[in-house]
Parts: sequence; C-alpha cells; structure tokens
Amino acid sequence: MDSDGTQDARGTHASPVPRPAGPPEVPAMPPRPPRAPATPPMPDGSAFLTWLRAPRPDAAPGVWRFGHRPRPAEEPEEIPTRQLLSGALIAFLVGWLIWSLLQNGYIGTWWWVPFDLIVPDAWRGGDSDLGETGTFIVYQGYELLVALGIMVGAARLGRWGEVWRRFVTPRFRRPEAPETRTAPEDDPAQWNELRAAGAADAAERLAGEARSGLMRDVDHARILRAWQGVRTGRHSLATFSGAVLKDGAAACLHPSGERDLPARLARHDLVTGQVRLGTTVDDARNPYAYRGTGLALGPDLLGTSLVAVGPAGSGKTGTVVRPLAESLCLHALAGRAAVVVVAAAGAGLGPADAYDVVVRIGNQESEYDLDLYGGTTDPDEAAAVLAEALVGDLADPHPGSDSRRSTTVLAQLLGPFRAVHGRFPSVPELRQLLDGAPGPFAALRQGLQEAGQESLLRELDARERQMGQPGDVGGVLGDRVALLDRPAFAGFFDTSGQSRPFTLKALDHPVRVRIDLPQRGHADASKMLARLVLAQFTASVAVREDRSLFACLLLDDATGVVTPEAVRGIQRLRSGNAGVVLTLRTLDDVARPLRGPLLGATGCRMALSGLTPWDGQDFAEVWGKEWTEARDVTDRQIIAETPAGKAVHMLRRVITGKAPTARAVTVRQVERERWSASELAHAVPAGHAVLSLTDVKGEHAPPLLVDLRG
Repeated sequence: MDSDGTQDARGTHASPVPRPAGPPEVPAMPPRPPRAPATPPMPDGSAFLTWLRAPRPDAAPGVWRFGHRPRPAEEPEEIPTRQLLSGALIAFLVGWLIWSLLQNGYIGTWWWVPFDLIVPDAWRGGDSDLGETGTFIVYQGYELLVALGIMVGAARLGRWGEVWRRFVTPRFRRPEAPETRTAPEDDPAQWNELRAAGAADAAERLAGEARSGLMRDVDHARILRAWQGVRTGRHSLATFSGAVLKDGAAACLHPSGERDLPARLARHDLVTGQVRLGTTVDDARNPYAYRGTGLALGPDLLGTSLVAVGPAGSGKTGTVVRPLAESLCLHALAGRAAVVVVAAAGAGLGPADAYDVVVRIGNQESEYDLDLYGGTTDPDEAAAVLAEALVGDLADPHPGSDSRRSTTVLAQLLGPFRAVHGRFPSVPELRQLLDGAPGPFAALRQGLQEAGQESLLRELDARERQMGQPGDVGGVLGDRVALLDRPAFAGFFDTSGQSRPFTLKALDHPVRVRIDLPQRGHADASKMLARLVLAQFTASVAVREDRSLFACLLLDDATGVVTPEAVRGIQRLRSGNAGVVLTLRTLDDVARPLRGPLLGATGCRMALSGLTPWDGQDFAEVWGKEWTEARDVTDRQIIAETPAGKAVHMLRRVITGKAPTARAVTVRQVERERWSASELAHAVPAGHAVLSLTDVKGEHAPPLLVDLRG
C-alpha cells in the first residue's frame, strides 16, 4: 500500500501503468511528480464537506443524483392559471360582500347569537367591570373572529394557498444549497466504517484532512476504492492503515502520481460516479419524474454501451465524448476504471497531461507506438484480431457471417514467422508475405526446415498453393496492409523492440490512454486502425483477471468500424464490466443489416438534433410504441325549436359570429410511437438530443428530450 506511484490505485502490488519497451511484456512507467490541483482546496474544507454530505437519493437511471429532489411518478392535476386566479378573486369578493352585509345589518343580527350565549352579561355594558375600553375590545374581538372565519372560508373556496405557492413563493425563494445535516453515525466525513473495522487512527487522519481542506473528491474516491480492496481481501488492513497514516489524503496514489486532472469542463460527482451532460426538458413527452432534472451518465449506464448519432456540429464530441472522457479519466485516477479514447488528432478531448499514454499515429514525435497484434503471443488470436481490422468491413454484413478465411490466411503466415524469428512480422514484412514475394517465403521455409517444424511447414505450403487461386483473400489483405506501409507510418507498428508499443492488455490497470488517428490524407488507414483498437479492446476485456475495474473505449466517429464481429463483441462487454461509446454522423455509415443489431446491442441510444428522417425511423423502431390517451372532440350544431330559443341563438350568433354548438369529447387508448421519425428529424431543437438508457441491472429509462447545454 505504498504511495510511491509504483502500483495501482487499489494498493495492490500489481504491474503499474504501462510504459512498454517491447512486446509482449509491459514494463513499469516511472511516476511523474504530482501536479498542483486544478482548483486550490478551501482552507477549512467547508466546500469539500458540503459536497460530500450532500444528499444523493436513489433515482431512476440517468437522473443527476447530487442534491436531487424526487418528484411524483405522475403529474398532479393542476388548475389552469386563469381559472385559479378568477376563482380566488371571486371568493374574495364573495367574502367581502358577506362581511359588508353583516356589518350593515342587511341579513339580520343572528350572527351575534354565539356572542350573547358565551359572553357574560356583566361584560356587555359600558358600566361593566371592564369599562368602556374593555367592552369595546370584547365586541371588536368577536367581530374580528367572525371576519377571520369568513376569510378562512373564502381562502379555502378560492384556493388562496395554491395561488401563494404558485405565484408568490417562487419570487422570494432563494437557491438552496444541498442539505448537509447528517447524523454523526452516518457522516461520510467521519469514515465510520474504518473505525468499526479497527482502523480508528486512519479514520481520524482522513477526517482531519477533510476538515482542513487537504482532501478532494478524487482522493475520497481513490481511498474508498482501496478500502474496498481491504474488504475483499486483496490486501491487509495493516497495509492500508499504514499508507493512510503516512500520506493522509495522498495515500494509495495512482501510478502517475496525479490527484486531479489539469482542468475540468463538466460537472462530476465521484460519490455516485456520474457526469452531468445536460437537463431533461420540461416537456410533455418526457415522464413527469424526469422533467427538469439533471441528466447524467456513469459506469452503471456506460456498461451497456452507448451509440450517439448526429450530423457534424450537433455536439457529439464537445457535449458527449469530452465529458465522458473527462469523467472516466477521473475514475482512472481513483483506481476505478481504465479508459481508451480514440479520435482524430486535434479533436479536443483533453490535454495530453490528462492521459498516461498518448499514441499519435503518424506523428514521428509520438512517444508511444501501437502494438499491431494486441500484445498476444498466440498466432491464431493475433490473426483473428488483425483480420477483423483489415477486412472486417468487407465481410458479409449479416450478423451470422464471419471472416474465418482471412483469419486462416493470416494464421498460416504469422505462426511460421513467429516460430522462426521469435516475433510477429512488421508491416513491410507482412505485406511481402501476403504478396507472395519469393525471397521472404524461401527464407521462412528454410528456417522452418532447420527448426524441424513440420506442422508449420504444412501451413506454409497450404498458403503457397492458395496464392493466385480464385477466391483467395491474400491479395485483398495485402492491399489493406499496404495502407499502413506508407512513409507517414515508418517507424510505427514496430515488432523488433525498437519502439515503445502500447498494448490493450494493460487494461488490467487504471490506465488513461488517448490514441490520435491520422485522418487527414489517411482516412482508410484511420478506419482500419479504429477497427483494430475496437477488436483488441473486446478481445482484451474478455480475458481480464480483475473485472472489478471498469473498462471503457470511447470511439469518436465510428464510421466504417461497425462490423458483424464488432457487434458480437459489444454484446459480450456487459458481462466483462466494460462498455464502448460510439459516435456516428449518420446510421448510413453502418451497413443496413447491422443497424438493428447495433442499436439492439447498445443499452443507451442517443439521437442528436439534425437527424435525417431515415435515421429517425431506425430509432423510432427500436424505441417502439406506448399506449397513450387520445381525445376526439366533436362540435355539433344545436337546433332551436322554440321561438325564444331561436331568438337566443340568433343573438348569440350576432355577438360571437358562430352558430351555437354542443361539444362531445371521446377518450380512447391508442398505441403510438414514443418518438416518430418526423419528430426526431424536425422537433428536436439545436443543442438537444433524445436519449434512452438501460443500466447494467436491466432498469430502463424511456426516450428523454435533453438539453445538452443545461
């Protein structure tokens, strides 16, 4: 549980954040010195304690729980404003009229009967024991009681209380801070769970750090994560207590030594793990319990994966991907998550200092390289992942299809090459083998013969026989590899140990990774690399030993990435405590047979403003229909049969200009789409989105209209 930055944030002596020097091992990255916090802590810790003690009630999926005030599930019936104000005014006038009639004796003196029955005779005259002043007070007091009774009755009839609550109270109500009163035994700042487990000294040290302003939200989340390791038996209580007593709020540091990000743009709550994306609009199409509440996402929702569709400029990167990347980086600093962000260079997904590893493919100044084979030593596994990256988009897009032929071709070359050279081929070497260059084939054959690898020789012979035959995919694979065998990528994807390749096998640790794709001039290569990262991600998280660490891949612009194998991989992520976030400009960037499976495989679906009706139709189908109440209003002309009735109708027509009618209302239950394609295309304002949610427990939230700027 040392805090020297050489271990993970859970406090176990596992391999730290990777800083690879060669495949397949992942050496340790030396810790960076801690950076000053983005926001200086409060001297007395009051801001942190207020945040920590704020109420966070249980809520429906997607509700921003920090300071949330639950609302009823159904909207209460509300009297229309005009009817409410007119009723209040009429009740006041009626009360005033009754009081005036009583005062002037127009309705008799019967209202003095209770006074005569209750008040003694000695109190009524001016010469009584009370005197004139006392008698006057007695009489005036009784009149005041009667007036108050009339006022109370008028107030109840006129709903004055409702008028006050609706129109007066909001004008004088001050914004209230979240309630922070908690009982000592429930105060999270006291760390009572540590005290109960026998770590009272550590709990007192942490409580003092919180009061003095030396603790921040990331520290609190990170130490809680380390305490979970104690509870599950991953390390001992003594080790945890020693680290806390030594370093206080800085205990159990992330391997990078960082305690916060350089800057934050979104609102985060690390107690619940949420990041706020916007505000649910107060609209009749949203459920009443969601209207006006904050909309937030966390690992419990991202664990079912998210797909966001919207045209350029609709806010996918700035209002969705950037806040999520920021949130997951904070979770990584707290030892809770591993995050990989893939986007075009310059996409604006945070500064380089916010990440542990930044891979700038095509930039010769990049400190890190990308392992083309995902860090595996198994030729068949490497061939399957590489085949998905190279030709996954060319496979039959129907969900039942696969790319086994491409995998077989690559395995026939990768296995023999590794047996001879002890490594996988580089990009130029792989291209030569796929093109059937005689020199590399002869050298490979000779090496296998000298090593006595008869089974691998048969693999190589089979590859030679297939070359040039109709239907052979070797040429297609060679053409795709040629996209990476360009001068811009010279020095990248090296397998000789000369570079520092990053491998997604490192997702067993709370690592923050950003991969910049060279889209300018290399669009096809960028799509291929994005497919490679997605394939490696889905393969790596499936074999992780520690699945308590949430792993997430954020892929900004997934054009050309969604393949049948990718959809199958996304479906398996939930069981591995992992998820992906994909953004698309349009669903046309996905093959038609895969659109339904993609939307079905992801639990969270977002349609941003500017969607086309064709894309809206796919969302409308996956969101389905609901039963709603429909009202049919019919106006029927009234026919007068008597002369007096005809005269009244004629007068009414002269005054209103319309014939007298009788209105008939028919109420029935009908099944309608939650959001139609036309509404998604034309009724979603700029800066808004329609979002449906499903968490890892299976709880659903219907499509919600959300203001991403709120």
